Amino acid sequence: MSKHSSRITEMELHAYVDGLLDADRIELIEQYLAENPDKAEELQTWKNQNQAINSLFEPAAREPIPDRLKPETVWLSQKESAIRWKSIAAAITLFAIGSTTGWFGRELASPNTAQALTFAEQAINAHSVFAVEVRHPVEVSADEQTHLVGWLSNRLGKPISAPNLESQGFKLIGGRLLPASEGPAAQFMYEDASGRRITLYAVSNKSEQLAAFRFFKEADYSAFYWLDTDISYAIVGNVSRDDLKELATDIYQQLT
Repeated sequence: MSKHSSRITEMELHAYVDGLLDADRIELIEQYLAENPDKAEELQTWKNQNQAINSLFEPAAREPIPDRLKPETVWLSQKESAIRWKSIAAAITLFAIGSTTGWFGRELASPNTAQALTFAEQAINAHSVFAVEVRHPVEVSADEQTHLVGWLSNRLGKPISAPNLESQGFKLIGGRLLPASEGPAAQFMYEDASGRRITLYAVSNKSEQLAAFRFFKEADYSAFYWLDTDISYAIVGNVSRDDLKELATDIYQQLT
């Protein structure tokens, strides 16, 4: 393990890619990346994704950015939130030492990163359970799409919809309600002509924190996930990263 890795957080790496990192941390990050070429390559991929997204939405990029969505505002909010959560985590550790310290540490050590990764992991876990089902892959079929969308919207407490992905070769087959650490979760399942399945996983974003597209892979499944103002989304499947990114972009365009 690099001598720098224990001092660098995932949140700082994202801030570095977005050009929002404090100057006194940039040198440490660059030393770490020089010692870890695999991580440097991953961060370059993040930069390329940001450039691709910026190019795709370039007309909208010329519009004024609301103050609450400006990168520096989000970054400062995340730093302040991280400081508050570290204080809470320390207090919990002192109170609960010898019992559930490990669990609390996992959830509270870095709320922005931990929350997003936990969300992505839950999306992949749900996909791995239900995407392989033959007789009961969904709870409500696409034949009752209006009922399905209304029911899931009511349970999440926010209006959601099932994007149309037929132009990408995937047809909605239905969806279901699932439990999640953030509350109720919605899962929409799609299938292409070859039988490949992808799922769109959604939960209410109660933290109101925002995050752009991020990629996460676990075992055979990959996910692109993002945290929007009201809803957090993850698209999951055993498909190529490029195909998944196209699907995520299509979904994002339909939902915004």
